[in-house]
Amino acid sequence: MDTIFAESTPPGRGGVSVVRLSGPQARSTVEDLAGPIASARFAALRALRDGEDLIDRALVLWFEKDRSFTGEEVAELHVHGAPVILTRLATALLARGLRRAEAGEFSRRAFLNGKMDLAESEGLADLLSAETEAQRKLAMKAADGELGRKVARMRANLVRAGALVEASIDFADEEVPDEVPDEVFDLVGAVRSEIQDLLRAYPATERLRQGYEVAIIGPPNAGKSTLLNRIAQRDIALVSDIAGTTRDVIELRTDLRGLPVTFLDTAGIRESADPVEAMGVARAADRAQSADLRVHLTENGVVPMVVMPGDLVVRSKADLTGGEGLSISARTGEGVAELLDMVYDILRERVADSGIVSHKRQAEALQRTNASLELDAAMSPEVIAEMLRQAAVSLAEMIGQVGAEDYLDEIFSSFCIGK
Repeated sequence: MDTIFAESTPPGRGGVSVVRLSGPQARSTVEDLAGPIASARFAALRALRDGEDLIDRALVLWFEKDRSFTGEEVAELHVHGAPVILTRLATALLARGLRRAEAGEFSRRAFLNGKMDLAESEGLADLLSAETEAQRKLAMKAADGELGRKVARMRANLVRAGALVEASIDFADEEVPDEVPDEVFDLVGAVRSEIQDLLRAYPATERLRQGYEVAIIGPPNAGKSTLLNRIAQRDIALVSDIAGTTRDVIELRTDLRGLPVTFLDTAGIRESADPVEAMGVARAADRAQSADLRVHLTENGVVPMVVMPGDLVVRSKADLTGGEGLSISARTGEGVAELLDMVYDILRERVADSGIVSHKRQAEALQRTNASLELDAAMSPEVIAEMLRQAAVSLAEMIGQVGAEDYLDEIFSSFCIGK
């Protein structure tokens, strides 16, 4: 396997930049540049030299195969964060037969070398892209192997059940305890119950990973764009007294007390002869329908769209019109904090229903497993044994122990260079 290298810190100027090497030539390359590596646990300040040319003085860290992230010999060179130093160091590494790493190649090697399972890899990718505290916590569960450990326990139960069924087949002419079939179905029932719990929580978990959408909808000039600007605390949407100013959906992605929320400013809902505005209204309606929550703004209590369960109906322009119920003034800020409190409380309840399965691939593997476990006492032992085997294979696919090749490019291409 090639020896690869990449800068693991963000490009540009900084106090320190970290260049990571991984592969069979890592040790010889580092020793050629920085001198002998004295021990398995090695960290030292060394001069990096390409022949007589002093490249930089760097902190050199060495990791043996069994102690490294990738499962290969790994070195890290902590150099000064000047682009010219990194360019010069890369020239020296390329001259020694190393090549630049592709996106996610270090993590891919870690998976291929058994240092992490596929669910942990997906969790690591989610952690790198996490924007809020709730997303960080969710990603850490996966990256820490929580899903893999649960799958291992379920597979152990299926293996136990399969062994009991195989015993009943192999020793059919001998006396087999009557309780064996009961134990098989008890084990399968426990596994199915866990799978159903995970699948039940999957939609909420996926939404948390991807982020929630809250659509601000209402008739023209209801104050939707002004509210979006108030939430953003800057002007991101054009505000005008002319009806129909907003034609397309304007998005504001924000961190609402640790929850990833995208607020959507939509076109005013009304009948329009203007074909462009009509397209905007249709797009607004479609996007609002698919959002996780809708905030209906109204000046007079009339709402032009169907209010779905859990939606918020808010009277706007409270500084001018007043009125009963929840009311806000996006211009002065009155009631906006209370509105955001309500949005947060609604979404937080949905977070409470989330679990640890957050990717469609994982959910599909669980669905295949569950389908294979639809056993019936009237089935022959041979059929039951085969269905248990298929279920165990589906669980193994979930964490990448078998059949993972189709997913590797898709998963690891989302990583940054150097990870």
